[in-house]
Amino acid sequence: QVYPIFAATGVAVSICAMQLIRNITTNPEVRVTKENRAAGIQENFDEGKRYSQHGFRKFIDRQRPEIMPAINNFFSDPPKY
Repeated sequence: QVYPIFAATGVAVSICAMQLIRNITTNPEVRVTKENRAAGIQENFDEGKRYSQHGFRKFIDRQRPEIMPAINNFFSDPPKY
């Protein structure tokens, strides 16, 4: 009876871990090494754009903002006879 709770918690922890690893490794504003922290403020707009416009966001931007497109089309577009 507790397996669904473990599964949901495991998925949530996995998503959090994935986001933390992504931020530490690819975020241009996060500097882990001492040499990078000593660099001060960097104006790396291209790197920031690559970080914010990742592949999943580009995929979502191309999609129509609908949850159930087939049902929406059924009710909004009447059949033409």
